Amino acid sequence: MSTPKIVLFYQFTPLADPEAIRLWQQALCEQHGLRGRIIVSPHGINGTVGGDIRQVKRYVRATRSYPAFATTDVKWSDGTGDDFPRLNVRVRPEIVTFGVPDEVHVDHDGVVGGGARLSPQDVHDLVAERGEQVVFFDGRNRIEAEVGRFSGAVVTDARTTRDFVPLLDSGRFDHLKDRPVVTYCTGGVRCEVLSGLMRARGFREVYQLDGGIVRYGEEFGDDGLWQGSLYVFDSRMTVDFSEHAAVVGTCARCASPTNDVANYPDALGRDLAVLCADCRQELDTDDAERVRS
Repeated sequence: MSTPKIVLFYQFTPLADPEAIRLWQQALCEQHGLRGRIIVSPHGINGTVGGDIRQVKRYVRATRSYPAFATTDVKWSDGTGDDFPRLNVRVRPEIVTFGVPDEVHVDHDGVVGGGARLSPQDVHDLVAERGEQVVFFDGRNRIEAEVGRFSGAVVTDARTTRDFVPLLDSGRFDHLKDRPVVTYCTGGVRCEVLSGLMRARGFREVYQLDGGIVRYGEEFGDDGLWQGSLYVFDSRMTVDFSEHAAVVGTCARCASPTNDVANYPDALGRDLAVLCADCRQELDTDDAERVRS
């Protein structure tokens, strides 16, 4: 019996021919029967794909055989076997769409001017040393933060990654410019860019959580500073680091505690909401009745 696995990875590195990388990645995934999403840009590569563990391992080895991707940090998790509807490999101006490709500069060490990297233990050490001065800044969309976040984190109103630059430029967070700010996101790719954008806008002491929430959860689970569930970009929607994950979300329909996320207002829509199992079942029933009628 096959064991489904999902890998999440990114690599900031200059790529002279993103289209050639796209074609190679497309062929590589098709060869191994993998599905998921991969974005390639002049800044590097960002992807999450899933399939049978043996094929995923072959894919990872082949990807790392390309010298620019040799040191790529690959994060593994258990899949369901039906985590992605299709394979989508695209070339875009940015591997994370902040909407400012000309502001982002990369070299073989990553984003130029990004915040200092902190391991999960480094984050704990910083908090132990600086206490309540430390600000956790969520670099994800608001819906993701509604079901899980670091204790006391600043959560913006961002609906998409494009919203962050206007929010920073609005001056809303200028009061944080003299405090130690730890940016974080799912796997590290968004906060690597965000930390650089914040530094360029006068935030003086900016850090990024190396490896993102995923690496933090692997080390400390739900026994550290993280609270709730982690939103993921596949059919699982959310994952927990332990059986005692805190429930921090609230159902958009009935206000009951839940960390579940679903398509809403209908199962076929693109909008997402925090939705409990009972309300989701009601929606699925309503959708089925509309289809029959």
